[in-house]
Amino acid sequence: MAAMEAAADALLAAASRAFTSTFAIAVQIQGCGICLVLALGWAAASIVRKRAILNMRRKIVDGNSFAFLCDDIDELEHSVQQNLPRVSVIMPLKGFGEHNLQNWRTQITSLYGGPLEFLFVVESKDDPAFHAVSRLIAEYKDNLEAKVIVAGFSTTCSQKIHNQLYCTALNVHPSLRLYMCLVCGTEAVQYAFEQSILLCSSFVPFAYRSSSPFILSKESSKMIGVEKMHKDTKYVLFLDDDVRLHPGTIGSLTKEMEKNPEIFIQTGYPLDLPSGSLGSYCIYEYHMPCSMGFATGGKTFFLWGGCMMMHADDFRQDRYGVVSGLKDGGYSDDMTLAAIAGQHKRLISSPPVAVFPHPLASDLSFSRYWNYLRKQTFVLESYVSKVNWLMNRALFTSHCYLSWGFVWPYIMALVHILAALRAPYSEIVKEATDSSWGLFLVGLLFICTLIELVSMWNLTKVEIQLCNMLSPEGPKVSLDSYNWGLVFIAVLVDNFLYPVSAFRSHFSQSINWSGIRYYLRDGKISKIERENSLKYTDLGGKHLYGKRTYPSNKSLLGYLSRTLVQWHQPKKYDV
Repeated sequence: MAAMEAAADALLAAASRAFTSTFAIAVQIQGCGICLVLALGWAAASIVRKRAILNMRRKIVDGNSFAFLCDDIDELEHSVQQNLPRVSVIMPLKGFGEHNLQNWRTQITSLYGGPLEFLFVVESKDDPAFHAVSRLIAEYKDNLEAKVIVAGFSTTCSQKIHNQLYCTALNVHPSLRLYMCLVCGTEAVQYAFEQSILLCSSFVPFAYRSSSPFILSKESSKMIGVEKMHKDTKYVLFLDDDVRLHPGTIGSLTKEMEKNPEIFIQTGYPLDLPSGSLGSYCIYEYHMPCSMGFATGGKTFFLWGGCMMMHADDFRQDRYGVVSGLKDGGYSDDMTLAAIAGQHKRLISSPPVAVFPHPLASDLSFSRYWNYLRKQTFVLESYVSKVNWLMNRALFTSHCYLSWGFVWPYIMALVHILAALRAPYSEIVKEATDSSWGLFLVGLLFICTLIELVSMWNLTKVEIQLCNMLSPEGPKVSLDSYNWGLVFIAVLVDNFLYPVSAFRSHFSQSINWSGIRYYLRDGKISKIERENSLKYTDLGGKHLYGKRTYPSNKSLLGYLSRTLVQWHQPKKYDV
C-alpha cells in the first residue's frame, strides 16, 4: 500500500513539474486567451441583439404597438401589404416529436401580409409527420395555402436536400389545398385514395364531396421541387421542422431582401433551450460559439440550414449551380450553399432579429448528442470544389486545435490543485510545488472561465429577451431553467469530444443520419443505405416510422370497395 502511495506521489510530483514548464505555461495562458476571446465574441453579439431590443422599445414608446412585426406602423397599411412579394416556405419533415406541432403552428400562423404558401415535404407516407401535418393543414384549411409532398427516397444526395429539391404532385380537392406526391404503383394509388376519403370525411357537415376523390398527376416522377412553387413566387424560405418562428420573421427577412437585392441568402440561428440532460447542454454549448457569426446584424460568412431565404429565380434558373451543386452528391445544404456563395462572392446576411427558440427533446440522451456531433463534424468531409476542400481542412484543423487547446489547461489545473492538496502530506510533492506558478495559473484560469461564463449567460439572457419580445403572444422563454454547473461541464465535454468526432468522421467517411447511412467519396455522397430499425432521430427524439396505413397484401379493387363502405364515417389520424 505504501509503495503504491509513493508511486502515486512521484507521478503527481512529475506531472506538477511538467505542467509548470515553459511550454505548459504557454498552453495554459493560451487556454485563458481562448476563454477571453469567446467572452469578447459573446459580448459583441449581445450588443447587436441588445440594439434590436432597444430599437423595438423605442418604436413602442413612439406609438408603434406592432414593433415586433415592423419598424414603421404605416407598413401595415393595406396599400403596402398588397404589394408584398409572394414567398414559398419549403420545409423537409422527418418524424414527429414533442415540439414539432407547436413549431409548425408558429410557421403557418405567420403574420406576413403578402401571398404565402407552405410546402411540407416527407420522404414516405409511413413517416408519422405526414399524418400530423395533414391534420394541422386541415385545421387551418380556410386560411392556409399549403401542400404536403411525398418526395420518395433520395439516391444522389442527402434526404433533406432531396426533399427540398425533388417532388411530383398529386392534387386533392383544392378546397383542402392539400397535395401529395404520386409514387408509381398500386400501393400509392390505394394510399392516395384513402387519404382523400379520410380528409373529406373528417369535416362535418360536408361542403363538397367529389365523385372522383382524387386526380392523378401526369407529370414526370421527378422534378425540381422549386418548380412546384407558385409561378409568381419571388423568395423561397427553407426551414427545418424544429424552427419556432416569430410572427414577423418572414416579413423581416423579406423586407431585407427587398431592401438589398444583392443579398444571396438570408439566414438566422437557433437559441437552444436545454431540457436538463447533459446531452442537451452539450448541444447548447456547441451552438453558442457559432452564434457569434450570426449576430452581426448584416453581412456574415456563416449559414444555418434551418433558416435560409433565397431568390426563387436562383433555383428556377440554377444560378451559380445551386441546384446542381446540391443534388449531385450534396450532403449538407448550408455548407454547400455557403461554399457557392463564397466562390461567386455572393452576400449572406443575418438580421439581428433572426434568432429562434429551439427547445430540445426532454429525453435527449448522451448517445443522441454524440451522433449529432458526428453529423456536425461529418459536414467538413463534404465539399464542392478544391477551394471548399481547403477551407474545410482549415476549419477541421483550427477547430480541433482550439478545442483541445481549451480543454488541456483544465486538466493541468486539476493536477495543480491535487498537488497543492497533497503537498502537506508528501515531501516529494511539496518539493515539486514550491513554485507558485501552479496555483497562480489555476487562479488565472478560474477568472477567465468566470468571465467567459458570465458573457455566455449575458448573451443568452439578451437573446431570451429578444425572443420574448418578438413573440409577445407565444410561450415565454426563461433563463431560470438553465443549469450553469451543467453548462460548464458541457463546455469541457463538448470541446474534448469534438476532435475525437472529427477524426472519426474523417477516417470513416460515413455517417448514420436518422436511419440513413451516407458514404462519401471525393466530398460527395457515393452510396446510401437505409436502416429501418432506427426509431428515433438523434437530436429531437422524434418517431421516424409509423405503422402502415393500408394493407399491402390485398387487391386494389377489394381495398377500394371496403373503403367506400366507410365513406360517411369520420376518421382521425393516428399520430
